[in-house]
Amino acid sequence: MIPTLKRREHVLSVAAAQQARLHELPLATTFEQAAARAGHDPLCATTVEILQINVGKKCNQTCRHCHVDAGPERKEVMPDLVVERCLELLEQWDVPTLDVTGGAPELHPRFREIVARARRLGRKVIDRCNLTITQVNGFTDLPEFLAAQQVEVIASLPYYAPKQTDLQRGDGVFELSIAALRRFNELGYGRDGSGLVLNLVTNPVGAFLPGSQPSLEREWKRELARRHGVAFNRLYTITNMPISRFLEFLVDSGNLEEYMEKLVAAFNPAAVDGLMCRNTLSIGWDGQLYDCDFNQMLEMALPRTIFEVKLADLERRPIQTGAHCFGCTAGAGSSCGGATVSS
Repeated sequence: MIPTLKRREHVLSVAAAQQARLHELPLATTFEQAAARAGHDPLCATTVEILQINVGKKCNQTCRHCHVDAGPERKEVMPDLVVERCLELLEQWDVPTLDVTGGAPELHPRFREIVARARRLGRKVIDRCNLTITQVNGFTDLPEFLAAQQVEVIASLPYYAPKQTDLQRGDGVFELSIAALRRFNELGYGRDGSGLVLNLVTNPVGAFLPGSQPSLEREWKRELARRHGVAFNRLYTITNMPISRFLEFLVDSGNLEEYMEKLVAAFNPAAVDGLMCRNTLSIGWDGQLYDCDFNQMLEMALPRTIFEVKLADLERRPIQTGAHCFGCTAGAGSSCGGATVSS
């Protein structure tokens, strides 16, 4: 495993340094200007339809593209007080979906309780799973738990072949991921009529934009079935965001300015309407609020914490933006649910 930025005490482990590095780029336009030309002046939220909680930065992997800079040595874990407040707001607010992310969210000591209590409230629950966590001692029964709770699993997999996957995530990760996917399939996940949803999410391995989501989905379904007997429901393509460890890669490889210019040139006005920040509230492990998970990692916080906020404060709020936001509006768009524009 590669060490996290934080462990290496890298300059880019500080969010302000990441923001400064992006801000100094001589881009042709700002994101605010581009959004205004698309009819969003300013860009504002709509209503909160998804409560996305990041329960911590601890993970059993350290992936090269990780925007969270997660890893085994990270100590940030959502405390009980914040967990209880999240569940309290979920009960009080008419928000249909709880999206649980990390790190590896399953490493949180109260992960199963969070899921079970949200399901008892009648909420849809999404688990953003790195797959390999289900192969770790003490977590091998996670697929059975998730199936019993009818949790939607969004599983990350860089590619349907080992070389590209292991390059991005570490040696042996691909085989462990395939073993996990097969177990999910055995329980009914990804199978027609089961009601158990298994979606895969992929980021490009290098400094380029993802291809067409529908065509890639067809290719992935064909190849995973042919090579490994694996089935899934949907493939989500997500553009690599120029923050944290992927920002380090761009800087070290001399690709930062070219990549950002590519994102700006690929700005799609039609992608703005479907941005995840417009209907999602991101909650940090410490209870701080953000417009999205990417803003969270750049520490672009909203003025209120989870203990002070009211739902009315969040609707129609202006969204904090920056150069990194071009990653979500390039091409067919990019969000936690994949492309934002049908192609």
